[in-house]
Amino acid sequence: MTAYDSPSLACPAASAPNPEDTPWHAGQPSLILDLDGTLIREHEPIEGAAELLRAFHGRFVIVSNNSTHTAHQMARRLRGMGLPVRAGDLVLAGEQMVQYLRAHHAGARILMRATPALKRQAAARGCRLVERDADVVALALDKTFDYAALAAMARELARGAKLVASNIDRTHPGPDGQIVPETGTLLQAVMACTGNRPRHVCGKPGPAMFAEGLRRLGSTPAATLVIGDNPATDAAGAARAGLRYVLLGTGPQAMAATPAQLLARDCTARSGLPGRGAA
Repeated sequence: MTAYDSPSLACPAASAPNPEDTPWHAGQPSLILDLDGTLIREHEPIEGAAELLRAFHGRFVIVSNNSTHTAHQMARRLRGMGLPVRAGDLVLAGEQMVQYLRAHHAGARILMRATPALKRQAAARGCRLVERDADVVALALDKTFDYAALAAMARELARGAKLVASNIDRTHPGPDGQIVPETGTLLQAVMACTGNRPRHVCGKPGPAMFAEGLRRLGSTPAATLVIGDNPATDAAGAARAGLRYVLLGTGPQAMAATPAQLLARDCTARSGLPGRGAA
């Protein structure tokens, strides 16, 4: 979900030509799709996104490092853009962080920096949210983050609180090539201030998000393909989870710029870590 340079409109081979290579869509795979930079840019759908979702109706799940919305909010937003998405089709890093806190820090005092919607969800699911004397500091994308918020987090971490983050993306691509700051940028400020690194990161490229996507699809890695735009989160995470992947966008490793271009091409999916020439 990061913006990249070097347009690559051709479909580059992942390795030396192989007669056994098959198109990315061969065998009617299920899809784990990224969101920002793959299907949308902020408030705009990317060309071909709706067509891709319709072509794989019932065989896709969107696995995103989004940590601002609940699945119901995001589904309404995407339908407003003309994308046929239900709440159950969405695995979001913010909600996964809430589930992690509930499962692994039940009863803990949690200082959470996040959107009001995510904090409401956390409280409704039994998380004990506090402003001080915290056992855990949980960070998601918070557009109201300021010096006071940084100071409060630093104070709690200095007392021994554990740091948990929804995701580590520093940016995601917006319309017209704009760069949109992400949770990872806020996390960098916290780390620079305190020296603390997160004890746990809930989002991609970690395996939990991909495992949840497979669970919802009722699929296996061999029968599933990841489509994303970020080598560091989508591709690397897919490879480590044993999943093939296709990258979109304008980066040097992209196989197509948009979902529309991908639908028109027979590119071969990759399976190795990006940048290592694996097929």
